[in-house]
Amino acid sequence: MKLLEASPIRASALKKKIVDRTAVVGVVGIGYVGLPLAVEKAKVGFDVHGYDRNPIRVDQIKQGLNYIRDVDDRELAEMVESGKLSGSTDFSSLGRCDCIVICVPTPLTANKEPDISYIKNVANEIVKYLRPGQLISLESTTYPGTTEEVLLKILSQSGLKVGEDFFLSFSPERVDPGNARYTTKNTNKVVGGVTSACLDVATCFYQQTILNVVPVASPKVAEMTKVFENTFRAVNIALVNEMALLCDRLGISVWDVLDAAATKPFGIMRFDPGPGVGGHCIPLDPFYLAWKAREYDMNVRFIELAGEINWTMPYFVREKVIRALNAQGKAMKNAEIFVLGVAYKKDIEDWRESPALKVMDILRKDGARIDYYDPHVPSFTDEHGEMWHSIPLSKEVLERADAVIVLTDHSSLDYARVVESARLVIDTRNATKDVREGRTNVVML
Repeated sequence: MKLLEASPIRASALKKKIVDRTAVVGVVGIGYVGLPLAVEKAKVGFDVHGYDRNPIRVDQIKQGLNYIRDVDDRELAEMVESGKLSGSTDFSSLGRCDCIVICVPTPLTANKEPDISYIKNVANEIVKYLRPGQLISLESTTYPGTTEEVLLKILSQSGLKVGEDFFLSFSPERVDPGNARYTTKNTNKVVGGVTSACLDVATCFYQQTILNVVPVASPKVAEMTKVFENTFRAVNIALVNEMALLCDRLGISVWDVLDAAATKPFGIMRFDPGPGVGGHCIPLDPFYLAWKAREYDMNVRFIELAGEINWTMPYFVREKVIRALNAQGKAMKNAEIFVLGVAYKKDIEDWRESPALKVMDILRKDGARIDYYDPHVPSFTDEHGEMWHSIPLSKEVLERADAVIVLTDHSSLDYARVVESARLVIDTRNATKDVREGRTNVVML
């Protein structure tokens, strides 16, 4: 994409500071998205300040202690020790930052409506210190229109003019926790600016640490790109989840069907069913899009249906558990249920929106007694405020359980040993696919 307008004087000055790495970078929200970004910027020479309301995170940064798996421990420690990376809960120094990147959560309300209160709160802090010559870039996933309709509206209260005095963009995060191949640096970066000057400055900023930056026509296009990417995944996951429901009725293995279909060399992309969807994007983004569509008198029925199917999967797992226990003459009430894995996907520590938590909650309400083991999640706090702790995995624990449910297929687990020791295994992830002995006590999704 070519920029047709010349950048204003302030844009040129800011770009010069960015290119020679004298620009000061502020990252608001130093979690799964913000911390990897902050470290990458610090590694190439920028002075980076990480801001967060969570004092524990900030203290860990100050001590050079890593808490995000996708960040290298040594690199983080080196950046902190060199003074290139610091952390703070005090937002008053935002005025000293030349480039401010917003990486805060955007959850859903209890009614499945967008909650952009974190974005608004950060914007209200930034506007207090906004000065000429700053770039503000929003990375938090949100509905199309947020950057210009919400963020710009708040920042304009400063009296400064966007595209001339300050620069505003949206550049969606594309973090995939646990992905060793695609990192912050080598994942293509989409950027949309409010004006051409905004786009020019933002593109320059991201090009310093990201191999391929993709400019698009507007922030709204960039926002829609992000929610489409995750809606695409949500819809296809819903398709295979519904296929799993149908195969269960037909008495055939959905895994056999998918294995066979995957042999076709064209026209198909494999998605696997499971106990639901989890993480910081897929369970949320389709609802952001559906909510925005209603503003334009449109119901995105296909997308909403996919969301409904995915949200029913924990209840289908409950049904499978009840049927499996009944076949052994046991009731759900007072059953000893042992869960393997609570992270939302394998080999990571992220349990945000994990379907495992919903399954555990449903079974507990049915009267079952629940324990879990997860090598990556030693503890977590559920939506009711209760703290859960992983218990050691042992032969005795497996033998004692009335049912063992695989909800996350971590690679480090010995599933042959699990099947050998447990009297009943409900496998929702096809984790036992390579286990040959003892399969009579394994119930697949």
